[in-house]
Amino acid sequence: MSRRKRREFTEEFKLQMVQLFNSGKSRNHLIKEYDLTPSSLAKWINQYNSNQPFVASDNLSVLEVENIKLIKILNKKSLKLIFWAI
Repeated sequence: MSRRKRREFTEEFKLQMVQLFNSGKSRNHLIKEYDLTPSSLAKWINQYNSNQPFVASDNLSVLEVENIKLIKILNKKSLKLIFWAI
């Protein structure tokens, strides 16, 4: 039996799966329909419920995760400033 190829999902996809779950779709339905592993879906739901970002934080410290959040906020603000400056 061969191992399943590791796939990467976007933050938007993960958020969409959590929103579908929160809107009433069952875990089993989402797992089967989108070919997910139960552990991945559970992890995304837990991250969302604890306000953690959907990043691969396995090897990141708490400070590194916080830095990523701050960089995203700054990037959004910079884009807004650039837009208004044009």
